[in-house]
Amino acid sequence: MVTPSRKSKKSTETTGSEKDSHHLVLHNDDINTFEYVIDTLCEVCRHNLEQAEQCAMITHYKGKCEIKKGTLSELKVIKNVLSERNLSVTIE
Repeated sequence: MVTPSRKSKKSTETTGSEKDSHHLVLHNDDINTFEYVIDTLCEVCRHNLEQAEQCAMITHYKGKCEIKKGTLSELKVIKNVLSERNLSVTIE
């Protein structure tokens, strides 16, 4: 039998993980160069070079790539900066 305190704790844990379940998605475009996208991902998202290159390649070949996971408020800030730099991004 589950005690009420355990049940409540589990409910809180689920809510906490749902908060972080948002993803920032980079969409392919025909405007920005690979070098520009990679440099921007390194600078804004704090990706290392290899991670930024992989995200750029996935975006190019698949049309989109999840580039960051976090809370909605965290991702909105990053999304705004990337949008200002003419990258096509959405939060899902």
